[in-house]
Amino acid sequence: MSTTLPLFWDLSSADKKKRLDASVKLIGTLENFQASFGHKSAEEDALSSEDEDDTEGGDDARSAAENMEHDSMLDSLNAPDVAYSIRRLVRGLASPRESSRLGFAVALTELLSRVTTISCVQILALLLPATRTTGSQTGQEERDLLFARLFGLTAIINSGLFIRTCPPLPRSASAPSTPESCAAVLDALRELARTKSWLAEAAYWAIERAMDLLAAANDADVPWREEAVHALLEGVFGEASSAEGGVAKSRAVWTPEKIAVALRAQMLWPGREREWHRLWAPTIKHGDVLHPANLMTIARIFREGEVEDDEGMVKTPGRAWRPQVHHVWDELLDELLPPEGSGRSPRGSFQEFFRIVVDESLFAGSASNERKYWGFVVFQRALPRVKAADLQMLFTKNFMRTWINHLSHVDRYLHSFAKQIATGILAVVRTDSTLGFSLILQLTGVHGNQQFDKLTRTKTVESVLTTLSAEGIKDYIAHLLGQAEGGPASRQSDVQVINARRSWIIEQFTALVRNGAIPKSDEWVQLVLDWFVVHGIFFVKKKSQGSSISALHTVPSPPYPDHLRRQCRERLLSCLADLAQLSATTKTTERVQKITGVTSDGELWISRVLQTIRKLEQDSKHVALLTDPDQEDREELERACRVAAWLREVPGDRREEAQGVELLLQSSILQFYVEDGPDARDIASLESCIDSASRLFPPPPEKPGVLEPFEDNELQLEPIDVLVDMIIGCLEKGTAYMRAVGNQSFSLLSGAVKDSTINLILSQLEHRNPSELLADSDEEVDEDDGYSENGHNGDDDDDDDDDDDDREPSVADVEDDESSNSIEEENEELGKRNTEILQKNGSDPAVDVADEESEGELDDDQMMAMDDQLAQILKDRERGKKDKEGAQREATHFKNRVVDLLDIFVRRQPTSPYILQFVIPILTLTFSDEKQLSDKAAGLLRSRIGKLKEVPSAVDITRTSETLNNLHIRARKVHSRDALATISLCSLYVSRALLHVGADETVRMAYTVSLGEFTERKASDLNTQFFGDFIKRYPRIAWGMRAALLAAPMKAVNAYRRGQAYTLLEVLLNSAPLLPNNELDEVAAFARQLQRRLHSALSTLCDVDTSSTSSFKEVLKLALAGARMTKRLAVKSDSFVGIWEPSIWIELHSRLLAHDRFEASAVGGMCRQVIHLAQTMQAPPSIGAGERAKGEDHRDGVTMGSKRKADSDSGVRTGEKRTKRMVSATKNSKKDM
Repeated sequence: MSTTLPLFWDLSSADKKKRLDASVKLIGTLENFQASFGHKSAEEDALSSEDEDDTEGGDDARSAAENMEHDSMLDSLNAPDVAYSIRRLVRGLASPRESSRLGFAVALTELLSRVTTISCVQILALLLPATRTTGSQTGQEERDLLFARLFGLTAIINSGLFIRTCPPLPRSASAPSTPESCAAVLDALRELARTKSWLAEAAYWAIERAMDLLAAANDADVPWREEAVHALLEGVFGEASSAEGGVAKSRAVWTPEKIAVALRAQMLWPGREREWHRLWAPTIKHGDVLHPANLMTIARIFREGEVEDDEGMVKTPGRAWRPQVHHVWDELLDELLPPEGSGRSPRGSFQEFFRIVVDESLFAGSASNERKYWGFVVFQRALPRVKAADLQMLFTKNFMRTWINHLSHVDRYLHSFAKQIATGILAVVRTDSTLGFSLILQLTGVHGNQQFDKLTRTKTVESVLTTLSAEGIKDYIAHLLGQAEGGPASRQSDVQVINARRSWIIEQFTALVRNGAIPKSDEWVQLVLDWFVVHGIFFVKKKSQGSSISALHTVPSPPYPDHLRRQCRERLLSCLADLAQLSATTKTTERVQKITGVTSDGELWISRVLQTIRKLEQDSKHVALLTDPDQEDREELERACRVAAWLREVPGDRREEAQGVELLLQSSILQFYVEDGPDARDIASLESCIDSASRLFPPPPEKPGVLEPFEDNELQLEPIDVLVDMIIGCLEKGTAYMRAVGNQSFSLLSGAVKDSTINLILSQLEHRNPSELLADSDEEVDEDDGYSENGHNGDDDDDDDDDDDDREPSVADVEDDESSNSIEEENEELGKRNTEILQKNGSDPAVDVADEESEGELDDDQMMAMDDQLAQILKDRERGKKDKEGAQREATHFKNRVVDLLDIFVRRQPTSPYILQFVIPILTLTFSDEKQLSDKAAGLLRSRIGKLKEVPSAVDITRTSETLNNLHIRARKVHSRDALATISLCSLYVSRALLHVGADETVRMAYTVSLGEFTERKASDLNTQFFGDFIKRYPRIAWGMRAALLAAPMKAVNAYRRGQAYTLLEVLLNSAPLLPNNELDEVAAFARQLQRRLHSALSTLCDVDTSSTSSFKEVLKLALAGARMTKRLAVKSDSFVGIWEPSIWIELHSRLLAHDRFEASAVGGMCRQVIHLAQTMQAPPSIGAGERAKGEDHRDGVTMGSKRKADSDSGVRTGEKRTKRMVSATKNSKKDM
């Protein structure tokens, strides 16, 4: 046993893998012991009492004697380790430690199934006494023993021991199991279920497992099988349920456990309806559990727990509610909805079963939340089993009501579970997309709600739509169209219901187009757009079954009212706006490209809509326009259509621009049709668009009559300017459709813009007074923002920049001044109106002020009249303020859209020189008080322009130089680090454009001037990153500033600026190796100058006693960087040899050590590193010497190298010793003094 004892410990482990490994090792070891066990002789095995009748005493004595006999036989037939293990495993089932029950039960089951020298009676003799409960035990102890008995009996059943008949026991011919022992096991389980109702389900689950094994056994192996089954069923269906509930045992009581046993009996032994009828009547009729006549009874059993044979209700106190549903539900679903591949056919009607047992019982209006919870669980388990055609059986009336109620309110008891069901529905639909359409019908159907997503505050329907295929979407649209037809309505309420449903259908069509996750196909999108056109712009007079437009196949009854037709027109434009954002891949003979707002064949969606309108106009027999245009307007429309037709034929590289003009022209035509009336139609814009299109794309001479001739007037604006002005007008209207058309057409026309076009766009970003915005004035606003056209101050630019008060006024200052002026004007207006009121009521304010002692001349009635008038004045003033705020808000939104145009231009034309023109205007917007506008402008500069890899072509050097200077002026006086970073990115972009055209000196001069201002002016807002980014980005140009950078520390206004100047010099030194070889001589000369300047600076610092250690570190850090740079470049050129002089640095090192504060600091170490680098660069790295060294002995080379290093180190150490002696002498002299 010493080999098996350690294995029992891991059987209680919480780790499943450890438990299984311990079980495998234990069973393997015990099998080996049992195989080598030699049975005792018959004489030694003889029992002291072979005849039960000879036993004296009562039943207890007889039972004790039987137990002793079984215990003795267990020892005699099995190895000692096996017998000990069986006893310990049985006792261990009652252990509450960790997972002891699981581990011991698994090991016991496996051991009983492999060892054939154990009988069922022996195990029962061990198990039942060991798990007997008494009244003196605590509740926990009682529960432990009951669970131990349950696990032990289950182990006997799972091991098959309770029906094992062969081989017989070795000592005798008796079988391991008998009908009596089998009945004893099953009776013990039933007794356990009666003892505690919370153990009933588990006990009967073990009984069902025993039924499976009995049914699978052969009569030859288990000859008493039928006898055992008959005894089991007679005992189960003839007993009461619970002893603890005080239920009389004279009548059988039905529980969910008995329903499970009855279902299992029907499945295992079919064709015994008569026997089942005898056993189950009168509770279960017709010998079939799932018979429709029994569904009400089953519902009551599941809802309340128990039902007597006479259908009287019995409520058992011990049967408390549990969140886990009974396992019988899974068995019922297996019968009603067999899993795929099981080969079983469904039994009974699932629709009737779910309606009666679940919907009308668990989801009834009077059902508790606990029962509704069970209903949700059953629904969850049934949903994956149901096919698309049978989905309506699940979404019943009460279920939908309960689900929607709990899903709609967060404070509902089952809200979380309701959300979980919605998530589960989406998971099932993603697995089987064929369920999507049927599911939507249920969610929005009779038992659901058309506004399901809105009502439940979820996106369930919308998410299900995304899982549908193109065919599924078409089926859904066909269903919606059928719902929209309505039918004859005799009452006004019916008409309102039909129109409400139609409004919902319009929104559903819009949602289908808007949702980008829904797969789009030209067929169903065209169907939706045609439907909007027919019911929004026309009215159907007569149906046309042969028409390709499905909306003409029926005449709507009742007719669509005006508000629905207006809704159709609005949603038509909304759908076109959404389609304008979708891209389609078009293939041509030349290339494959992605275009937004087009069909799969490259045609604009708006063209498709206009084709439908033209087609319907020609079918006057069946449809008619809601508002028929007059002859003049119709001629203008015909002319626009001819221009659009010609634009579609423009060939070559201008095809994209022609498509942009076509889109703008067709949007104007469509806008003509969708306006509410003739007065709202803007025919002038349409004429301007036609005229500009004809001038921008004149037809060839071989096509006369395409367009009417136009007059060439020098005063006329550029056609592209007129078109862009129309695009800006689209943005001003603020609708999604107009914005989409404007952005898309500008994207296509971006290659044709000119300098005047950019100026037109930038003029929209100028600041305007709110009162003028409210009046919608077309006059340009005179603004005084403190900047001239090139960004300089309007006053004298030669003023001293050191004074911060001379900065240019910002846009915010101008806006504050204008706001103050506006408030003053409002106060003056209010004063005038007050004076008028007083004069009308007989009081002169001037006289009242002059004669303060005079009594008031107004009576009570006049005062009341004045109160009303004054109140009206205040209301008007408040309304005026709101109007101005709204106008200002609209102006900000409009500027946002204009910035979007510039973003489109940069994205589409990254090499255009016009980008340089709007850098300053966009930068000005970043300082706006409107955060959204400021962030958008800053994002355009940082994320779009600042990251451009392309270089503008055909740059105007003069204008671009002014832009660069303007940027640097702003950078010197900006008070924000983020704003300075944005200006730096703009400056780098403009500099690259200038460098590309050879204006190196302009860029160098701009940064040199800013560098001087940075180092010499204390209040400068520039920082080292501004210059560091420039040096890293353009090291060749920055190298031309080396003289200014070298002189910067000497000119620094303070020590902090000096340290920043040293940092910039270090950045410059790090970029020196990137320079071409022909400039290395200049680098060497600069290194000499740098050494002299640094040595001079350090010498000066040594002479000043107040100098801090940080100042020395800054200079020495730069010296180290210079020395290392020189060492790297010495390999390329001999000009760098001997630049750094060790002697002057040794002398400096001595001076440093003479100061007490440097003895323990890192300054000395840094100086020693400089000395070492200077000494290693005294001899040139000769290539020939290196080649000769290859032929010499390696040891000599190593020795020489070590010697040189030793010599250099000795020089440093000698200097240190000399310095220490000097320091010591100085200290001694001080002491003597």
